[in-house]
Amino acid sequence: MKKLGFGLMRLPVKSAEPTDINQEELNKMVDLFLERGFTYFDTSYVYHNGASETAIRDALVKRHSRDSFVLASKFPTFLMPKEDQADKILDEQLEKCGVEYFDFYLLHNLNRYLYKTEVADARLFEHMKKWKEEGKIRHIAFSYHDDAEHLDQILAEHPEVEAVQIALNYYDWDEPFIQAGKCYEVIRKHGVKVIVMEPVKGGALANVPAEIKAQMEQNDKNASPASYAIRFAASLEGVMVVLSGMSDLAQVGDNTSFMSDMKPMTDKERELLKSAKDALRGTWKYNCSDFDALDDNAYGVPISGIIRAYNSLLIQPNPYFGAELNYYKSFRTAYYRAFESGDFTAQTKSIGGAFDVNEALKEAIEFQIKNSFQTYID
Repeated sequence: MKKLGFGLMRLPVKSAEPTDINQEELNKMVDLFLERGFTYFDTSYVYHNGASETAIRDALVKRHSRDSFVLASKFPTFLMPKEDQADKILDEQLEKCGVEYFDFYLLHNLNRYLYKTEVADARLFEHMKKWKEEGKIRHIAFSYHDDAEHLDQILAEHPEVEAVQIALNYYDWDEPFIQAGKCYEVIRKHGVKVIVMEPVKGGALANVPAEIKAQMEQNDKNASPASYAIRFAASLEGVMVVLSGMSDLAQVGDNTSFMSDMKPMTDKERELLKSAKDALRGTWKYNCSDFDALDDNAYGVPISGIIRAYNSLLIQPNPYFGAELNYYKSFRTAYYRAFESGDFTAQTKSIGGAFDVNEALKEAIEFQIKNSFQTYID
């Protein structure tokens, strides 16, 4: 299987309504994707407010043979369904997609909180094993938004898992919230396949600063900034597929062109991506030379991670849809919440007044709580 996957979360639409999918355009995109030898499609119960599954049925399942594609979908763990609803939800998804089985089926958006509550209470991993025995799913997987420590715990307790989907890109490799590099290493340690989402970080890595874009073009005049980001992820050992949330035919054409015969990243290109990250960091709203100084506080809370995550959201084309919004509410469960109204004037001084830490922290927390995808923690 070629390493590029078609993520069905940002499909072309004819209006501002997410369910108003441009089916004719999607059909052309699917046809081109398959024509160029790619087979992996990734949807979900909730993408496009539930319309993604029916749209891919019409574009793919009804128009192409079942053995010509690999279809993945996801169980809506975060909607907190009860155990007696689990079978009904899977059957509903199979019907909406028009298939008898999913090649890969994922528990959607796992983190430390959902794992201990909804996943355990509804016995979802037990259901996944049962569904596999029944032939309704071929491979057990989950998507994950939390730190490497809790990922290690889940994989140690569930050896039946065959693949994990994580947000991974060169920008987030060392970022404290997403921990792409650390999570990748945990997955590899357990011998599980890696599915990559957000390789272009919601489009942010497709629009790098001009000086970096010029260097990329000097290195390869035909390579887009997005191609560097996708190839970075695809070059990692153990990566099964890299998902790209393509929204138009041109994006399908670009992504399939360089992934048809994907060339692994060179050392020179990796150094260029380090420069790209530094250049993007230079565009942050709140910046300083020593973010670690923010973490020396009376609460023992890594304040730097909260502000860095907020900065990262703001550089994305749609900050209200960034991966970081999956993380904050899980993160804050590990700390006494008094820090959210604490006084960090001393930290402002420790970074030489580069910015007002109290102001930045308040703004970052409010944004990440208000726009979080996770609604189960107040």
